[in-house]
Amino acid sequence: MNKRKILATTSLAGCFGCHMSFLDIDERILDLIELVEFNKSPIDDIKKFTKECDIGLIEGGVCNSENVEILKEFRKHCKILVSFGECAIMGGLPALRNTIPIEECIREAYLEGPSVSDSNEEGILPNDEELPMLLNKVYPCHEIVKIDYFLPGCPPRADLIWESLYALITEQEIKLPYEVIKYD
Repeated sequence: MNKRKILATTSLAGCFGCHMSFLDIDERILDLIELVEFNKSPIDDIKKFTKECDIGLIEGGVCNSENVEILKEFRKHCKILVSFGECAIMGGLPALRNTIPIEECIREAYLEGPSVSDSNEEGILPNDEELPMLLNKVYPCHEIVKIDYFLPGCPPRADLIWESLYALITEQEIKLPYEVIKYD
């Protein structure tokens, strides 16, 4: 059978839980493999785009310059871009740092935190041009690029991921059940 769509996925600032939920589609992954070809994904370990993709799944918020570059690259190479999970949609747990000045976050992480008190007596801060620059805050993906669809949840349920992907692959409308968008 010919592959119908090309799918790419990535994780930005988050815990990789959305990809784990994606893998929780269980045996349906075999059905998915019949419908799509993976390109640039931790699923197949392709590091760079080798072709244009029909669908891109993004998990995680945007906290540094590398995340911005990856997200813009995904927007450029994917016809449809989907934010999945709360970190991608609203910044999630990484955005808890948004109320703390960046200097204070760095000082806590590298100089004053309980896990570094003995290991960094010289007070050295990471300073390498290869390290991505932290942004002033963690941004949801849609504040950086245009996002076509949003799959809520922390992480989204495997069934929701499967049903939404299947709808996109077969060019149907995504149906979000009420229970995934209500807040009681």
